[in-house]
Amino acid sequence: MKQIERIAASLFGIGFLTLAFAVAVETISRKVFNRSLQGVDELGGYILSVGAAMAFAVTLCGRAHIRIDIVHDRLPRALRILLNLLATPALAACAVAIFVMAGYSLRDTIAFNATAQTPWATPLKYPQTLWLASLGVFCLVALVETAGLLRLALQGRFDEIDRRYGPRGTKDELAEELADIKARGVAAPGETVETKGSGRS
Repeated sequence: MKQIERIAASLFGIGFLTLAFAVAVETISRKVFNRSLQGVDELGGYILSVGAAMAFAVTLCGRAHIRIDIVHDRLPRALRILLNLLATPALAACAVAIFVMAGYSLRDTIAFNATAQTPWATPLKYPQTLWLASLGVFCLVALVETAGLLRLALQGRFDEIDRRYGPRGTKDELAEELADIKARGVAAPGETVETKGSGRS
């Protein structure tokens, strides 16, 4: 799952860097040469749709989808675990539904040979195929997460369900930040970092 998260995040970042570069070129071209590339807004729409689908998967891996944790943390343990058992399958069902509907949309686009109503007249089957593939990644991640949740439930490991599938709290975020700081070799406040080969900290 971490590998999928890294790949999706990398593709997301590359897409938006490409869009930023295209917008910069478009702006300079308009201001300096009084000419437009005629299609940067269209490219932006494609990148945003594909990037958003990728972001769904990255957000799910990081347990960052919005949940009302201020209420969740104050619920009885049994009710909290029950909500965790329901949340991930519900999100997976939503992901599957979106993927299926996107597949219907792509099917119709191919059948009618639809093109964008823009100067580029892009055949919509190409960006929609990328969009469907990105939604497929989200769908796959959601189903894998659901399978892991059900496995833990069948094994009776409810404390781990509460820990792994509940919304991230401030303690989780702090632990991740400290782990990231140590991984980058930067000392957290009040700590020292051991330097390689020096034998000292």
